[in-house]
Amino acid sequence: MPKTPLRPSPPPLEANDVAIVGGGTALWFVAFLALLPFWGTLSDHGHGSWPWICLSGGGLGLIGLWYCRARRDAIARGRAAAGSTSPTNGEAPATRSD
Repeated sequence: MPKTPLRPSPPPLEANDVAIVGGGTALWFVAFLALLPFWGTLSDHGHGSWPWICLSGGGLGLIGLWYCRARRDAIARGRAAAGSTSPTNGEAPATRSD
């Protein structure tokens, strides 16, 4: 059977990481709030740590959100320094408003 030639790998896709991490972080906090009223019942059955696991997931998500925003801004600064002001995924370059 003849072999087909290999194609070059496509360039990596850019995703909206801030929205993805923000959504996951929000879900961790919603899970914490949903489990909090049942904390006593969960503790009685040996699962009292579940709400605190959700809270720590939300806290780690906030760190991830900070990281993704810093990464997005650094990529935008790098593109601006290189002279390319249009990102490859069609989004507007990120600007920081502190």
